[in-house]
Amino acid sequence: MTDTQPYGTPDQPRLAVHGEAHLDVDPEIAGLTITIATRGPDHRTTLDDLTRRNTHTIDLIKSYGDTIEKLETSAFTLTPELTRHGRGERIRTYHGTVHITTELTDFTTLGELTTRLADLELTRVDGPWWSLRHDSPAHSEVRRRAVHQAVTRAREYADALGATLTALVELSDPGADHQPAPGYGHPGGGMAFRSMAPGTPEPAPTLDLEPQRQTVHARVNARFIMTPPRL
Repeated sequence: MTDTQPYGTPDQPRLAVHGEAHLDVDPEIAGLTITIATRGPDHRTTLDDLTRRNTHTIDLIKSYGDTIEKLETSAFTLTPELTRHGRGERIRTYHGTVHITTELTDFTTLGELTTRLADLELTRVDGPWWSLRHDSPAHSEVRRRAVHQAVTRAREYADALGATLTALVELSDPGADHQPAPGYGHPGGGMAFRSMAPGTPEPAPTLDLEPQRQTVHARVNARFIMTPPRL
């Protein structure tokens, strides 16, 4: 049956409220983006060097075992650089790059891995990008708190009118929105490290990286039926 009284009746007034909740929690994942660059006088030499250094970088990351939750190659490029030669152009050199993304769950090894990666020749490291897992308990908890606040708010309104809630007729979820401060996948949320030297005589010191707290937000809309108010 179609509801012909969307705003309630004098005998069954409706009360519409929203509930919101915010939580500041520790991150669960730290992400890094690694860019390996190389250049060479010809196509094959550049490709061989890039392949060698890419393999070395991936092996280094994999050596951290179960602390690595994700390891992906996101992009690869091999581009000739042209220069004018008389009336025409010729290939001067080749530039190659590989972009790798990785995610860690153990923050105690994060600083060590970051500096070891940044210590590699012609390697750029961006990050860390802090985030929560999609199934993090923090998301469920903040939604429960938003619903609790909606019920509490509705009861307060009803009590101010001398009425009581009798039924819930609608509960809608506009979206439990995870809104971290600039983090994984957001430019500017981390630091960048670049090594331009072909090597360093001593290992770089381990960075002390402090996890960035994440803000989780949820909002719900709720409609209730209450007893007639005492006006």
